Amino acid sequence: MDYSRIINDLKQASLFDLYRLGVAINQQLENPLRVDEIKKRLYPGQTICYFEPAENRLINAKVIRLKRTQVLVENVHDQKKWIIPVYWVNLDKENTDITTSSKKRLDKSQLKVGEIVGFHDKENNDVRGEIVRLNQKTATIKTDIKTKWRVGYQLLYLVVDGELSNPYLIEGQIVVGQ
Repeated sequence: MDYSRIINDLKQASLFDLYRLGVAINQQLENPLRVDEIKKRLYPGQTICYFEPAENRLINAKVIRLKRTQVLVENVHDQKKWIIPVYWVNLDKENTDITTSSKKRLDKSQLKVGEIVGFHDKENNDVRGEIVRLNQKTATIKTDIKTKWRVGYQLLYLVVDGELSNPYLIEGQIVVGQ
């Protein structure tokens, strides 16, 4: 599913349209037949990934136990256990990234915790850091010198190369005609 196209289309919708769609979507999320379809594909010990809305990214985890409409999982990266709704599980390995034209400003839906971004401070200095939290109107950014900033999404830009010290250095190998 092309989430970027859907989000772009939803920007044309009124708030009432969004509310009505939200009600219809919630009814589908709670549909016992659909929940059972997913549960039939899950088993304890299985490695899965799920979409974490607070971090706006996929998290790798191991299934510990199945419940009626939820799954107890253990995250691979930190071994923390969470109970998540069955519909958070991304069994079909869908691409969850949302992108827009590079000319448009960034918004919360396009960013993930852990991504490297940049912005200009009040003195117009270039500042780069890692997103540690996505807030309602701002992202919390931790720089390489361990300072934290809360920056509006519209002021951020993605840093293509993740190295904070030299954003223009890209490792690679030159391949001459084959």
